[in-house]
Amino acid sequence: MDRSEIEKLKACCRENRENVLKMVYNAQSGHIGGSLSSTEIVTVLFHKCMKLAPRWAKDKNFETRDRFVLSKGHVSPIYYSNLAQMGYFPKEELMTFRKLGSRLQGHPATFCPGVDVATGSLGQGLSIACGIAMGLKIDKNPANVFVLMGDGELQEGSVWEAFMNAPVRKLDNLIAIIDRNRLQIDGCTENIKGLDNLVDKIRAFNWNVIEIDGHDIVQIYDAIELAKAADKPTAIIANTVKGKGISFMENNAGWHGKAPKKEEYEKAIEELRNDIR
Repeated sequence: MDRSEIEKLKACCRENRENVLKMVYNAQSGHIGGSLSSTEIVTVLFHKCMKLAPRWAKDKNFETRDRFVLSKGHVSPIYYSNLAQMGYFPKEELMTFRKLGSRLQGHPATFCPGVDVATGSLGQGLSIACGIAMGLKIDKNPANVFVLMGDGELQEGSVWEAFMNAPVRKLDNLIAIIDRNRLQIDGCTENIKGLDNLVDKIRAFNWNVIEIDGHDIVQIYDAIELAKAADKPTAIIANTVKGKGISFMENNAGWHGKAPKKEEYEKAIEELRNDIR
């Protein structure tokens, strides 16, 4: 990527972070911390790495589009913000988040344009992605399947069954990205049910594993492009900061699923708008 592309992606990330904050504040409900930690990951995926097609398209480009599974479905705000940026629905609709009758529910559902899989029950996304990837292989479809997972949900046993299954099925079209922010609703992942050394554990299941800074746009892009070319399923462990971009939310498990009050919202907006990183 050249410098101008990087700057455009950074601008999209800034807009996405502000959208996430506005959506959750307006609804007085939602998940800010994990949305902010995965902002760069989802933004680079949608704007640079995935082959997208409008949900309503009927031509061959629709069938060969890449698929995305948001396994950590509670971070739907960052998903919706990117879908709006990509033109799946008007940006104004973001303010209907979690409202009765809205297409933008707390967890993504397939009646929302651009959403292929309804998610929310943690630990199931990788298994769903395996099934999609297997189907694409059977159809000789060249599309890739991307799944974004939280590290807390890796404590679910079904995740490791899916890790075991993918190499056996030779799913080199499957790319799992783990938002490794090391916090879950009850606190630090390592205090609750430790995952380290995560690289070695997943590699032992015969996956290609890449570890990156999950807030570095270039590292994210390079890792995904390497994963596309791999001859086995790839797991990208993206080390991130929960609540990234808002000082009093960073590395604070209390902001896993809490809406800010007016004073907190105003302080957060000021921080985001003054941040030129």
